[in-house]
Amino acid sequence: MTETKKEFYVVIERDEDEYYVGEVPQLKACYSQGETIDELMANMKEVIELCMLEATEESSSEFVGIQKIVV
Repeated sequence: MTETKKEFYVVIERDEDEYYVGEVPQLKACYSQGETIDELMANMKEVIELCMLEATEESSSEFVGIQKIVV
């Protein structure tokens, strides 16, 4: 049986300590950090797998995109 892969979007910011912080909007409390983008993405893969195991129900939200606004 072939495992179905799921696609997630990671929103990445840089914090005051120069770490990259990533969050997956589709999964509740699914975030991690890393000193480099590569480290962050490796950490994100692990945390996404954990978040998917802990999820009791499928998320019905769909990532639409990011908009920038200047106020």
